[in-house]
Amino acid sequence: IAHTESATCPQCGSIARDRYLLWCFTSRTKKQRDLRVIETSPRLGDEYRAYMQRWFSYRTSDFDLSAHRGDIQLDLQQIDLPDASVDVVLTPHVLEHVPDTDLALAELFRVIAPGGRMYLQIPLVYGETAAPTEPEFHADNTPVFWNFGWDLTDRLRAAGFIATALVTDEYARILRRELPEPDPHGDGFHVDSLVEHARPADLTTCADNAQSSLMGFEPAYHFATWECLRP
Repeated sequence: IAHTESATCPQCGSIARDRYLLWCFTSRTKKQRDLRVIETSPRLGDEYRAYMQRWFSYRTSDFDLSAHRGDIQLDLQQIDLPDASVDVVLTPHVLEHVPDTDLALAELFRVIAPGGRMYLQIPLVYGETAAPTEPEFHADNTPVFWNFGWDLTDRLRAAGFIATALVTDEYARILRRELPEPDPHGDGFHVDSLVEHARPADLTTCADNAQSSLMGFEPAYHFATWECLRP
């Protein structure tokens, strides 16, 4: 069964959500060698990092450098970087592991330069945000503090960002109820909740059906990434 954590590329080792984050970023960003990019907790290794460094001024970070190899150590609740010192932040599947969401968003807003942006990816399996009802850990044994929903858009806007959720064309049509709700087949995604709480006006389509098929963005309801512009 297709899954955002599968569809592994035999050449680069990326899984589907890795490619979706990179797609959202590169399809909406002009390549500039002096663009200051930081990626938090990147999964991919030397080949991917070399690619990014060819096109951008790219660095990596992690809270625990023993978990993901990073150039610098950063705590998103207290980012040790100057104001307006970063043009782009890529943060895949990190925010759910941070206890104080609003503090982290305020810090990210502070370090991103005006006109910069953040591409924020979380496991979006529920329509509304809630704390886990019992201890929850992801595969690397990192505790989960929040299961975010579509209302994350409101939190991002309250932090000062101009925020939209980037989704595939098929997912946008599902959320607009133009296509029937797919059967999740027990994959952990609560499609009924996602459809119920989605606000189509907060969505932007960034991949058509052909692009999604080529890149393995299937099933469609697994793929959402927030684009957060810093005014």
